This record gives sequence, structure tokens and C-alpha cells, in this order.
Amino acid sequence: MLRFNIMTIFNFLEAIGGLSLFMFGLNVLRDSLTKISGGRMEHLLTKLSSSKFKALLLGVVVTAVIQSSTVTTIMVVALVNSGVITLAMAAPIMIGANIGTTVTGWILSLTGISGDNFWLQMLKPSSFTPILAFLGAALAFTSKKDSRKNIGTAFLGFAVMMFGMMTMSGSVTPLRESPNFQSAFQVFTNPILGVIAGAVLTAIIQSSSAVTGILQALSTTGAITFASAIPLIMGSNIGTCLTTVFSSIGGSKNAKRASFIHLSFNVLGTIIFMILFYLIHFFMPFPFYNDQVSEMSIAAVSTIFNVVSAIFFYSLSNQLVKLSCFIIPDKEPKIKKDDLTKNLRLLDALFLDRPGVAIEQAYTVTNKMMETATATLHNAIDLLFDFDSEKYLLVENLENEVDQYEDALMEYTTKINASVLNQADNHKLTIMMHTLNDIERISDYAINIADQAKIKAESKIPFSDEAMEELKVYTTAVEDIMAKAKLALSKLDLDIALEVQPIEDVVDRINKKLSDRHIERLQNGICEIENGITIVEIYNCLERIADHCNNMSVCIIQFSEQHFRQHDFEERYDKTNPKYQKMYEHYKEKYQLPEKVKKNKKVKNNSAK
Repeated sequence: MLRFNIMTIFNFLEAIGGLSLFMFGLNVLRDSLTKISGGRMEHLLTKLSSSKFKALLLGVVVTAVIQSSTVTTIMVVALVNSGVITLAMAAPIMIGANIGTTVTGWILSLTGISGDNFWLQMLKPSSFTPILAFLGAALAFTSKKDSRKNIGTAFLGFAVMMFGMMTMSGSVTPLRESPNFQSAFQVFTNPILGVIAGAVLTAIIQSSSAVTGILQALSTTGAITFASAIPLIMGSNIGTCLTTVFSSIGGSKNAKRASFIHLSFNVLGTIIFMILFYLIHFFMPFPFYNDQVSEMSIAAVSTIFNVVSAIFFYSLSNQLVKLSCFIIPDKEPKIKKDDLTKNLRLLDALFLDRPGVAIEQAYTVTNKMMETATATLHNAIDLLFDFDSEKYLLVENLENEVDQYEDALMEYTTKINASVLNQADNHKLTIMMHTLNDIERISDYAINIADQAKIKAESKIPFSDEAMEELKVYTTAVEDIMAKAKLALSKLDLDIALEVQPIEDVVDRINKKLSDRHIERLQNGICEIENGITIVEIYNCLERIADHCNNMSVCIIQFSEQHFRQHDFEERYDKTNPKYQKMYEHYKEKYQLPEKVKKNKKVKNNSAK
């Protein structure tokens, strides 16, 4: 008796160790797959969910890749909360996620393969897991590239997960002879108790895949039958909804509705499936009902339930959306949100748990900020040639929006920076954090130009035609460099970024020439001091804007993943390079200043030149 108890204690400790390895390996695998995807899987959700069927498939694929339906549904809630996708698209994605999560069960079922055939033996985890562990260690500890390290870590996570699974399966073997264990599982043949137990266990572990793995490990004892396994599996689908419900707390009405949709089709699906199953069994008993389950049969039950449930609720997804709107109504009248408010909603705190996705969201908002700064500059330049008080107020409002963008983005990117990032995401984040100040300074100089335009309009002494022609060339060049910087940032395109420096050098040349001409006019008494101060300020603002555009291009080139080395950067920015010289000459010719008009010394109070 004492010997049996000692063995039981050690088996229990072994089971706890196996479960710990299994959970650790599963988390490492998920984290590694998340880093490998770098937010690309979730980015697909926002771009390709244009139809219900595509949304369903995306839910399946994304969940199968990142190995977690919980993560997928939380991401969907966040995307709905930030207004990126609609409830109508969210419903089929979450339905598809339930199918995608069954992939884990089939992978874990490989431990039940038996046979003497060489290829069958190689499919057993005990055969291929050591190979994956070796390859994973080699990649994780010897590779310099983050992408290979992440692949290696994923291999190691998978290997640890499978070792944990095999350890759990081996540790529970003595339970075959335990009548108490077998009778304990008979309790779960009660459908209600089984569903509740499965839901509670999944809510605690926060992973239906982990519960499936535990159930598959315990199935090796022969004590688990279909009668007890089916309610537990059904309950695990309900338990996985708890995390999604918590994630929606504090979110928008639509975020709460999305979590309700996820909860409702899982609960309703379980209820409908259980009623039909036991109703059919009552009239025509299933011959397998009291049979022992295997690892593969557990995976099959989970897949069949989720596929049938998905097919049923796919056609009813619109009704689920309407139900969620009925249960969670709009108590307050809808207020039309401006573009700034809509864009800042993309910076949702829920994305911070997925740094790759958070970076994509921040990058989208950064480009919106750049678009606003560009609009600020365009309108400010328009004021130089045709002043309008309403447009001046528009410039002020746009500049204020840019400031709000910067404050929100700086706070959000600082939070992202505290996360562990792969090299590509780290470079993208660095580019954003470096360029935010440049974009904000561009809008500051734009409002300065608008102020000078106002002074010019209120002045009784207009600029001469010659000065206005020169200013037209100057502003066109600056608008061109702004457009190039904006495009380079939006696409992170090195070739476009490399065009910014030649234009900036041409702008410097224009600025120097016009400054010299202006000094000459002042010396000859052709230009009034009042107008002189205004035009010098405009020149300086335009030149500073070009500088900040160039700063952005330098950052894009320097922190690009492909050209991060300083040697590559210096080589590309070599002004003796024929390619650079060709671009410089092109823009020098394109923004050729009008010929200087010779003027006699002006009489006092004559128009400014």
C-alpha cells in the first residue's frame, strides 16, 4: 500500500511537470509564431475581410497559424473597438477561429500513432520531436537574424510542448488501475456537469487547446469515454469566451457586442449540439457512446462540433449581429466622429499585447498625421498667393490636429517600445518615433507661413511680380519634397527616400539665391524693410520644412532592415554618386529660378520687389 502511494505521489509530480512543460511550450510556440507573423496575419483581417466567406476563411487561417482562437477573438474585438472592421465582418472571423483552433488537437493526437512501419514511426512525436528540438536550439542560439531565431524558438516551443504531452501521458498510466479515477470521470457523463467542468477548467487555464491536450493525455488511461469527453469538449468552447468578455470591458458598444457574439454562438452552439446529440441518442443510442476515447477521437469530436457549429451560425451571422445590438443597445444618440477621433481610436490599448499589430496601427496613424501635416502646408502656401480668413482658420485647426496626433502617438509608441520586438518591427517603430517630431515641426512652420501670409495680406505694400514668381518656384519645390517624403514614409520605399536629398539640396540652392537677391534688393533700396522681414521668414520656414523632410528620408534609409549598416547608408548618400548627380541636375533644371530683373534704385514708398 505504501509503495502504491509513493508511486502515485511521484506520478502526480511527473504529471504536474508534464503539464507545466506542455503549457510553457504552447505559450512559447504561440509567442514565436506571433513574432514570425509580425502582425501580418492580423493585418490580413483588416484588408481581406471584404466578404463573409473570406472573413470565415481568414478566421480559420489566422487562428491555425498563431495557434490561439482566444488571441484571434481578442484581436477582432480590438479591431471592432477601433473601428477598423465592422460587426458584420467580425462575426464570421470569430466563427472561423473556432475551426482554426482544432488544428492543435490534431497535432497533439500524433502521440497516439502506433505501428511498425518506418514512416508511421517517424510521425510519432517521440521520433521527430528530438530532431525539431536540435534544429530549434541550433537556430535559436547560433542565428544572428531575428527571423531565424524566432523559427528556432518556435521549434523549441513545439518540442517542449510535445515532451510535456508525452510526459503527462506516461505519468497517468497507473491511473488505469484506479477505480476511483474511473468513477470520477463517470460524473462528467452528466451533460450539465460535464459542460460546466469543461467551461470552468478552460476559463482557469484560458486555453481550449490546453484543455484538449490534457484530455488527450488522460485518454491514455482508458478511463475516459465519449459519454464524458463530449460534454467536457463542449464546455471548453464556452470557457474560452471569458477572456474575450474581459477584453471588451471598457471598450466601445461595438466591442462589447463583438464579445457577446463570440459568447452567444459558442453557448447557443453547445446547447443546440447537446440537445440534438442526446435527443438522437435517446431514440437511437450511439454504439460508440460508452467506448473509450483516443487522442485522435478527441480531436475529431472537437473538429466535428466546431465545423458543424460554424456552418450553422455562418448563415445566421447577421442575425447574431442584430441580437447583439438588441441586447446591448445605443442608449445615447450617435455622435458623428471627426477623422481625428476615428484615427486615434486605432491606438487601442488591446493591441499592445500584440506588439506587431500595435506597430501596424501606430504606423497607419502616423501616415494620417503626415497627411494632415501635408494638408496644413498646402493650405498655408495657398494663403501666400490668395489669402482667405476661413482657410487661415483651417490651417490653425489642422496644425492643432497634428499636435494631438503627436501626443497620442508618442504615448502609444513609448508603450510599444517596452515590448520585445523582432528586428523588422523594431526598425519600423524607430522610424516612427524619429519622424513624429519632424512631422510636427513641419506643421509648426506651416502655421508660421500662414501667419506671414496674413501679415502680407494686411500690409499696404504688396510683393512685386518678380518676388511672387520666385516664391512660386520655391513653394513648388518644397511641396514636391513634402510629397516625396510622405510617399517614402507610407511605403517605406528606399528609392523614393533617396530622391529627397537631391531636392533638399536644390531647395538649399534656391534659398541661398533668393536670400542673396533679397539682400541685394534691400541694399539697393528696392525692397521695404517691412516686406523684407516677412519674405525672409517665409524663406526660412520653407527651408526648414525641406530639412525636416530630409531628416525623415535619412531615418527611413538608415533604419531600413535591408540597409541598416552605416557603410550602406554612407554609400547611398554619397553625393559624388552618378545616380545622385543625375537626380540633382534633374530637379535643379525643374526648379530653375526666373532670370533676375535688373532694377534701378527705387524711390521711397515704391512697391516692393
